[in-house]
Formats: sequence, C-alpha cells, structure tokens
Amino acid sequence: MRKFLNKLHWQVAIALVLAIAVAVFMRQTGLDKTPFGEGAEGLFSFIGKLFMRILSMIVVPLVFTSVVCGSMSLGGGRRFLRIGVKTVVFYLATGVAAIMVTLLLVNLISPGSVSAETAKGILGDAASAAPQIKAGKFDLSEFVLRMFPPNIIQAAADNTQLLGLIIFAICIGVFVNLLPEKQAHILKDFLNAFNALFEKITGAVMRLLPIGVFGLTAPVCMRAGGDVIAPVLMFFITVCLALALHMFVVMSFILRIRGISPIAHLKAMTPSILTSFSTSSSVAALPVTLECVENSAGVPKNISGFTVPLGATVNMNGSALYECAAVMFISQLYVSAGGEPLGLAMQFGIMVLALLTSIGVAGIPSASLVAIVLIMGVVGIPPEAIGVIWMTDRILDMMRTSVNVYGDTCAAVWIAKSENFPVYKD
Repeated sequence: MRKFLNKLHWQVAIALVLAIAVAVFMRQTGLDKTPFGEGAEGLFSFIGKLFMRILSMIVVPLVFTSVVCGSMSLGGGRRFLRIGVKTVVFYLATGVAAIMVTLLLVNLISPGSVSAETAKGILGDAASAAPQIKAGKFDLSEFVLRMFPPNIIQAAADNTQLLGLIIFAICIGVFVNLLPEKQAHILKDFLNAFNALFEKITGAVMRLLPIGVFGLTAPVCMRAGGDVIAPVLMFFITVCLALALHMFVVMSFILRIRGISPIAHLKAMTPSILTSFSTSSSVAALPVTLECVENSAGVPKNISGFTVPLGATVNMNGSALYECAAVMFISQLYVSAGGEPLGLAMQFGIMVLALLTSIGVAGIPSASLVAIVLIMGVVGIPPEAIGVIWMTDRILDMMRTSVNVYGDTCAAVWIAKSENFPVYKD
C-alpha cells in the first residue's frame, strides 16, 4: 500500500478525486453558497494560485537551461539540423492531422445546426453577455519578429514570449560548440551545473504537486454549473470526441510506426497529463513533462531538453483543434439563423489560421480564446459571438492542454527512437 501511495501519478489521481468529491458535496448540501463554502473556495483557490506561482518561478530558468543544454549536447552541424527538422515536421504534421479530424467531425455531427429561433436565441444571449476580449489582426510577419525579441530579459519575464527565449537559448547551445575547446569546456560545465540545480529544485516542487492539483481543481468543480443548452452540449461532445480520436488513435498510430507501445507511453506520461489537465498550462506542466519523458521513458536529455520546451511553446495540437471546432460551430449557428454556409476554401483557410495562431498562443489558461477571435474576424463573425462557447471553455481548456502536452511527449520519444536511443528499454 505504501509503495502504491508513493507513486506520483496515483497521488495526483487521488487529489483529483478528492477535489471532485469535495466540490460535489458542497454543491449538493448547499454549503457552496454559505460563508463557510465561499471561504473554503477562497482557500482552495489560494493553494492553487500559490502552487502555480511556485511552478512559474522555475519555468523560465528551467526552459532556458534545458534548451541550452539540449542544443549544446546535440552539437553543431548535421545532427542538430536533422533533429531540429524532425521536431518541426512532427509538430506541423500532427497539428494538421488534429485539425483535419476536427473538420471531419464538425461537418458530420454539425452541432450548430439548429432551428432559426434557437440559433437566434443563443446568439442573442451571447451578444448581451459576451466577454470583452481585445485582439488585433493576426500578422504572420509580426509573429516571426517576436521570435527574435530586442530585449531578451523582458521576453524571459513574459510567459507569452517564451518562443523568443527558446530561439535565444538554441543559439547559445549551438554556438558554444563553435568556441575554442577551453572556453567551450568552461561554459558547458557551468550550464550543465545550472541545469542540474534547477532539476533538483523541480524535484522538490514536484512533491507539492498533489496539493497543488487539489487547490486548482476543487474551485473549478465548485463553480461549474449543470445547465447547458443542447447545441453547446453537442459542441462540447464533438470537441471531446475529436480530442480523444487525436490523442488515442492518431498519436497511437504515430507511436506504433516507431515500434513504441502507446499503452506503455500513456501510462508513463500519466503524471504529466494530469498536471496539464489540472493547470490548463503546458508551460506550468513543463517540469513534470521533462521528468516523465527523461525518467520514465528514458529519453536522453539532449533530445528532451530540445523537443519538450519547444513543444510547450509551439506544439498546440489540442488548441488548434479547439479553435477550428469553435469557429465552425459558431458559423453553423449563424447559418441556422439565416447566414450563408462556409465553403471548402474558407474551411481550408480556417484550418491554416488555426494552425498558425495555435503556434503563437501562450501556454496559459484560455489563451486560445484570443486566437478564436482572430479567426472569427477573418470569417466575418462578430467577436461578441465567442460568448456562446464561454460556459464550456474551462473544462475543454483542461482537456486540450492535456492533448498538447501528450503530443510533446510523443514527439520526444518518437524522435529519440528515430535516433536509435532505447526508449522504454526495448
């Protein structure tokens, strides 16, 4: 029994069950509306926020040192280029696959196809209570420029600009190998020691993971309402089905291509999946993801230190899937209300925009809502309509973040296996 409880993923699972049980008890007994319940919710929220701050405190140095050491260990020349190309191609290919699955399901299930009166009622209510989200037009050139921030310190302080920090870290790791041997040796020792230091700190923080998961999950369950109108419920089911198909079918097929057991990989990545589910942040889950990939799967640090932090910033398959589904669902409601249906060309445009904007989405909760507004503007849908999906966003955010992070881990083991490293000691 003690050995069972010592497993991190079981501790996290127990924390999730306890959080849900406490929330259900509070709602069923009506205590959630009393001063006691409000105080308990505030305490749980404080615990969750404190844990998130501790995680956020170590994210930047951990990302920086992991990417530098990973790039440095890969060396210069052909090997670095080969692994870099494999990583980018893997993330782009799986992103396209996720969006294609979503387009197929949304067109087949058509959750937004309702009567004109129902559609007008839903959109009318959403317009009157729409969240105020401000976003500019998506600019690909501006996104590329943000990959090279003029102030790297400012970029490090802003979690939405981690891609710039990663590019900077890759440059350092590559060019260290081009220094004279004595200088390169000194820098490598320092950077490896710095990375080891934050791995130790990360290990200590991970002991608090079950407590943090409880504090993050309990308030969400206490606030969740049970009344969901039928079309939004169908949208929710459609997105859940698309996420499940991508995670358990598409990604399993990709792992099987390299002879990796999807079941073994899913079991090994359980702590990372549960952490990303509870935090709704691929960046916050990064320390756990690195630990799972390296210690449970056996991926060498020079591979994991490059692929996983990069994936936490640019690999957002679940987010791209969700953005596409949301825009298609809202457009279907407008069609039901008397609008014109989207053609294949526009749906292809949505697919491309979802892929591009998901790359630029920050690894923080509900960041995809901004990207959805950007795509809606291109399609011609007013931004106020995003309020239609607001009621289900939090739960779907947790689910799509888990898919994002699972994709990062699949990339790490897939690329490691392609480089002939014995992942899972097979």
